[in-house]
Amino acid sequence: MTGMEQLRQITASMAAAGIRRMLIVAGEAEWSTQQINSLVSHLPGDWLWVGAAPELPLNCAPSAMRTLLGREFLHAVFDARSGLDAEALAVLAGTLKAGSWLVMLVPDWLRWPTLPDADSCRWSDCPLPVATPNFISHLKRCVQADSETYLWQQHQPFCLPDFQPRAPWHPANGSPQQEQAGILAALQSMSAGVAVITAPRGRGKSALAGMLLRSLPDKALVTAPTRAATDVLALHAGEKFNFIAPDALLAQPEIQDAHWLIIDEAAALPAPQLRELIARFPRTLLTTTVQGYEGTGRGFLLKFCAGIDSLTRYSLSAPIRWAQHDPLEALIDSILLFEEADITRVAQGPAALSSVAQDETERLQQMYRLLSGAHYRTSPLDWRRMLDAHGQHFITANCGGETVGAAWLVEEGGLDEKLSRAVWAGFRRPRGNLVAQSLAAHGGSPLAATLRGLRVSRIAVHPLRQRRQLGQQMIAMAKEGAQQDIDYLSVSFGFTDELWRFWESCGFVLVRVGSHREASSGCYTAMALLPLNDAGAALTRREQLRLARDFACLQPWIDSPLPITPHPATTLNSDDWLELAGFAFAHRPLEACLGSLNRLLAACDLPLKALRGRVQHRLEVDALCESLRLSGRRALLGAMRQEVQLALEKLDASRSFALKDSLLQMQFFH
Repeated sequence: MTGMEQLRQITASMAAAGIRRMLIVAGEAEWSTQQINSLVSHLPGDWLWVGAAPELPLNCAPSAMRTLLGREFLHAVFDARSGLDAEALAVLAGTLKAGSWLVMLVPDWLRWPTLPDADSCRWSDCPLPVATPNFISHLKRCVQADSETYLWQQHQPFCLPDFQPRAPWHPANGSPQQEQAGILAALQSMSAGVAVITAPRGRGKSALAGMLLRSLPDKALVTAPTRAATDVLALHAGEKFNFIAPDALLAQPEIQDAHWLIIDEAAALPAPQLRELIARFPRTLLTTTVQGYEGTGRGFLLKFCAGIDSLTRYSLSAPIRWAQHDPLEALIDSILLFEEADITRVAQGPAALSSVAQDETERLQQMYRLLSGAHYRTSPLDWRRMLDAHGQHFITANCGGETVGAAWLVEEGGLDEKLSRAVWAGFRRPRGNLVAQSLAAHGGSPLAATLRGLRVSRIAVHPLRQRRQLGQQMIAMAKEGAQQDIDYLSVSFGFTDELWRFWESCGFVLVRVGSHREASSGCYTAMALLPLNDAGAALTRREQLRLARDFACLQPWIDSPLPITPHPATTLNSDDWLELAGFAFAHRPLEACLGSLNRLLAACDLPLKALRGRVQHRLEVDALCESLRLSGRRALLGAMRQEVQLALEKLDASRSFALKDSLLQMQFFH
C-alpha cells in the first residue's frame, strides 16, 4: 500500500470515529509546497489555506481567522514556515469537521527554534522578527509526546503509523445531547434568577441556548457582543430568535417586557453593562467560552458571577462536533495551555517566593494557568510573550509543588530624550512601553519616557490563598530585585476601590486617571507608580501633584468618586504654557490637557466657542459640531487647537511663538 492510499484509509477511519488529527510537514518551502499539492490531489476536501501567502484557492489571512468562526471545513493547511500565529492556529482547529487533517507547514525541524518568527512583531515590541526558541521547543515537545500526530520531515518517507482503533462515532442529530437535555429541562423550569453555562468551544452551549429560546412560551430577547456571534444560537432558535445589541437594549426600556434575556459570550461584555442588563429581566441566561483563544471564562466566574445572588451554574464538557478525546483538540490544548487550573483546591502551608527564567517552561506553564484563571483576557498571545519576548520578569509563589501566586513584569522606558519629547508632543508612538509612553503622552514631563520602569503586566493569587499578603510579598520581591537602573515599578489597571486598596498597600502612588470608561472593563484606566530611586521619586511626585492640581477640572468628566485630594490652581504656570503649546502646535490629546485648558479659558476673554463648548460646558461632540457647522470630531479638534493658538498669542505672543518653534522641531525627529 502506498503512502497516499494509507492516508485515504486512515482518513476514512477518522471520519467514522469522529476525530481530527494534525500532520506536520517540515522542510524547505519548495519541497513542502510539492507535498501539499500531492495531498490535495489525493484527498478530497475544502482545503482551506491559512497563511500570509496563499497557495490554494480557498484561503484566509491569519489575522482574519475570527471571521470564519461558526463555519466548518474539511481539511486545512496552516503555513507556519515564516511565523506562527497561535490564535489563528487555535481558531482554525475549531473550524475543522470530524475526519479532517490540519496540515501544518514548518521549516526544517532541527533549525526551527533558531529562526526568526515573523509573528513576533505583533507581541515582542521589537521592530524586526525575533527567534522564539522557548515556544517552538515547547511545541516540539508536545508533538513528540503525542502518538496521534504525524511528523513528516524532508528526506524521510511518508509512512503513517498504525493508529489505535477507535469506537464508531454517532454525530449529533439536532436533538439535545444527554448533557444538554438535563440543563435544558432545568432552565425551562427556572422561576427567576440568573443561570450561566460555561464550556470549551464545540460543546454546544450556543445550540442549547437556541433550543431553550425555541421552547419558551413567553417573549425572550437575545444579545451578544456582535450579532455574528449568535449564528449558531439563531439556527437552533428558529423564528423565536430576536436579537438586540446591548447598547440598544439598555437605551430602549419599552422593549424590555420580555420574560427571558439570553446573553451569548457574556464574558466579552463589560461587567457594568452585564449587571445592568441582568437587573432588567426576571430570568437571564449567560453563556461564555472557557479555555481557548477567546480567553478563559474561569476569571469571568470568579470576578463577575461570584457577586450575583440566585445564580445557578452549569457546564458542558462533551464535544458535539467531534468525538470525545479528539487528538487535534488535545494537541492544541497542550501547546496553548487551554486546560485550566483547578481553582477548587490548593496546597496549604508556607509559600516560597522565587524568580523564574524564560527557559523554565514548566514553571511558566503553571504561572500561565493561574494567570489565565484570574484574568479572563489572557490569551495565547500572552503565552508567546511570556516565553520569548525580551525584557520579561517573573516571580512565583509555590507551596507543595503548586503555583499559588504569580507576578509578571515587563521592562519599559529608556527612550532617548528626543524620542521621549516626540512622544510627549504626540508626533511618535513607538511600539510597546504602555505606561512609559503614557507618562510622556498624557503626563506633564516630556522626558518621562527616558526613565526606566518595570510594569506589572499581570499578578494573581489562587482564590483560596488570597487575603494573606502573597501579592504584596511578590511586589516587595520585585522591588528588591530590580536592577539599579530601574527607576520605578508601574501598573495600569481598571480602577476599582478593591484594586486600588491592593496597589496602595504595596506602596504605589496614583498618578493618572483616564476621563472615559474602557469598553473592555467598564472602568476608568488608572496608572500608579512605586519609585525605586531619586529619579523615580521625582517623577512620581511631579505626576501626583499634577493630578491633584488638575483633578477639579477632571472630576466633572468622571462619574465616580476617586481617592484624590484636589489642589486646584487657577493661574497658568510654565508647565501649563508648555502643555498648551503641545496642544496648539503639536498633537497632545485633549484628555491630557483638560487642567491647563480650563485655566487658559479662565485667563482669556476671547469667545473660543469650540473650546468653551467642549471643555467648560462638556457639550456632546455631535451637537457642538452642528452648532458650529463643523464636519465632525476631527474638525472640532482642529478648531480647538486653533483657538488655543489665538489665546496664547493674545496672552503673550513672543512666548507663544518661541514655544511653537521648539515644538515644531520635535516632529522632525528620526
